[in-house]
Amino acid sequence: MTMSELPFDPKSSFSHLPVLLEEVTSSLGTAAGGLFVDATAGGAGHSRAILAASQNVRLIATDRDLTAIETARERLTEFGERAHVAHARFSEIAAVLDEAGCPEVDGILADLGVSSFQLDTAERGMSFRHQGPLDMRMDTSRGETALELIERLDQDELADVIYELGEERSSRRVARCIKQALADGMLNDTIELRRAIVRAVGPRRVGGIDPATRTFQALRMAVNGELSEIQALLKLARTRIKPGGMLAVISFHSLEDRLVKRELQNRATWAPLTKKPIIATEEEQSKNPRSRSAKLRVARRLAPGEGGDA
Repeated sequence: MTMSELPFDPKSSFSHLPVLLEEVTSSLGTAAGGLFVDATAGGAGHSRAILAASQNVRLIATDRDLTAIETARERLTEFGERAHVAHARFSEIAAVLDEAGCPEVDGILADLGVSSFQLDTAERGMSFRHQGPLDMRMDTSRGETALELIERLDQDELADVIYELGEERSSRRVARCIKQALADGMLNDTIELRRAIVRAVGPRRVGGIDPATRTFQALRMAVNGELSEIQALLKLARTRIKPGGMLAVISFHSLEDRLVKRELQNRATWAPLTKKPIIATEEEQSKNPRSRSAKLRVARRLAPGEGGDA
């Protein structure tokens, strides 16, 4: 992991419409300048907006997805030395800051969860809507795939993952059907995984949600260690954002938002910007359906002794 440039493939295109763009930049206070971290560079939409807010803004953009890194490097070229891009997961950002000689930053942004590009790329295997390998890794350069995870876990362990990360009530039946499909040689791609899940829970949609949604979410989160990485990000924010600096986190489901909400309840460290999370306007939701489930929580880092009890 270095700050040096990775080769850019002009054929790669990380298409991802940033949510709550104006709300993020105004909440972070980017117009006043400073050093910020975009921990989820993605298609560089938020990064560009942060850098464009002021000539006095510097940005370190990180992402665990190599395609996102390639795209961000290309799209942030116009900002010259004010923008630095590094390949890193949340738990590695502290090392990136140390390498750059930045003990503290003025703000951190994270847009959690999976991107539209990742979902729509069949080769990633993150969606049951596209036939692809059972991969699900955000960083395809390292770590075990979803298939390898399923092979490694026993049936009870797999059921626990599906229940805890997918909140799937039928996790025991789902795990049993997935393991049976694996044993029968019928778990070769996303379509066959969905088929195994449907055998367990039936084809009926509940609340408009596909029956495979919760299990796919659980496996993806397990493969990428998403909750532990969010915890690492929150620890980073607690220790590396300077007093008066801002933390902004966009979450898309309850497990993510719960961790962020709990962190910001520490009133000895954080002063939340609003009591409730910021959500997208009706206009944005109509233009970008992904924004409908987005929740933005923003808080100011307090100086020692400034806050109340934790």
